[in-house]
Amino acid sequence: MQTIQQSFKVEYSYAVFFTHYLFDQKNPLLKNFFNDYSEQGFQRKALVIADEGFLHHHPEIPGQISSYFSESVPQVQLASEIISVPGGETAKNDINTFNRLVEAVDMYGIDRHSFIIAIGGGAVLDLVGYAAAVSHRGIKLIRIPTTVLSQNDSGVGVKNSINFHGKKNFLGTFAPPVAVFNDLTFLKSLDDRDWRSGIAEAIKVALIKDAAFFEWMEEHVVALAHRDTESMAYLIHRCAEMHTDHIAGGDPFEFGSSRPLDFGHWAAHKLEYLTNFEIRHGEAVAIGIALDCVYAAKAGRLAEADLNRILEVMHKLGFELYHPKLSENDKINLRNGLQEFREHLGGQLTIMLLDKIGKGTEVHELDTGIISDAVDFLSAFQSQLTESKVLE
Repeated sequence: MQTIQQSFKVEYSYAVFFTHYLFDQKNPLLKNFFNDYSEQGFQRKALVIADEGFLHHHPEIPGQISSYFSESVPQVQLASEIISVPGGETAKNDINTFNRLVEAVDMYGIDRHSFIIAIGGGAVLDLVGYAAAVSHRGIKLIRIPTTVLSQNDSGVGVKNSINFHGKKNFLGTFAPPVAVFNDLTFLKSLDDRDWRSGIAEAIKVALIKDAAFFEWMEEHVVALAHRDTESMAYLIHRCAEMHTDHIAGGDPFEFGSSRPLDFGHWAAHKLEYLTNFEIRHGEAVAIGIALDCVYAAKAGRLAEADLNRILEVMHKLGFELYHPKLSENDKINLRNGLQEFREHLGGQLTIMLLDKIGKGTEVHELDTGIISDAVDFLSAFQSQLTESKVLE
C-alpha cells in the first residue's frame, strides 16, 4: 500500500492595538474590531475573565464593560458575569482555577464562534489563553494586558500555559490571540514592583537584538525608574514590536530548541519556584539576565565594560540582582534548573549568551563551576550596593 503524505500551512494574523480608556463609549476601537466579525447566522458571545487584583483597583470596569457592549456592540451577547481569578502565578498553580474557567465556558455556551476576553497580567493571560485554546479545540481569544510585562512581552505572543507537577509552564499551547489591546491607562494603578518588573523583558530583548534600544534605556533610566509615562509608552511599543517581529520571522511554535527570547530565563524559572513565587517573574528575569551576563564575562565572551553597563542600568532601575536561594544547597538547586530547562525545550539544551550588547550566541552547555562563580559575584555585588546605601 502507498503512503499518504500530507502537508499544509495555516496563516495567522492579529493586531496589537495601543490606546487609552478602552471601554469609554467615545473610544471606537473595540466596536470597530467586533464589527469585522459581524457575520449573519451566528450569535456571537463573549465571556470576560479578569484579574481580581485589577478589578480591585478598577471597580468601575465591570460596569463600563457592560455598558460598552450593550450600547456599542449589541451584536455580541456578553455573559452575565465577569469571572475573576487570582493574579500572579497563583492563577497558574491551581488546577481548580483552570477547571472553573472551562466550566464557565460550558455554562455560558461559549462556542468556537464566540470570544473569551482575558484582562490581567501575564500569568492570568497564560491561564485564560490555555483554557480558551483547549475548550472546543480553540475559542477566539482577546487579550487585554494590564501590566508592563504583559503589554510589552507575554501578552503579545502566542504562548499559553499553566504550571503543573511543580514545573513552570508544563501544560500549554501555542495559540495566537485574535487581537491584543494595550490600554496604557491601566498601568497607572501598578505598584512600583510591577512597574519595574516588566522592564526586565525590554532589557532582555534589547541585549540580544538591539544595542540602540539598550542605549535608549541607559539615557532614560531615571525617567523609567520614576514612572515617566511617555518613556514607558515608548519602551512598551518598541519591546512589543521586537517581540512580534521575532515571532513572525523565526520559529513561532518553537519546533526547534532555539529560543533566544528566553535569554536569562533558565535561572529565572527555577528561582521563581525556589522562592515559592515570592518574587515577580520580571524580578527573576532581571537576576537571570545578570547571572548569564556575569557568566558570559567570566567565560571570556562579554567585555567587562559591557557587563558594567548592564548591571548599572538594572541597578538604577531598582532591581535586586541576587537572591539567597541562588546559593542554597551549594547551588545544586539552581543548577537543577538547567536540566529542567533542557526538558522544557524538548531535547538539546540551548542557552543564549551575550558576546556584546545587542548580539547573542547560542551555546549548548554551561560550566557549573563558572555558574557557581557568577552566583558568588552577584552576591558580593549586591552586598556592596547594600553597604553603600547604608553608609549614605
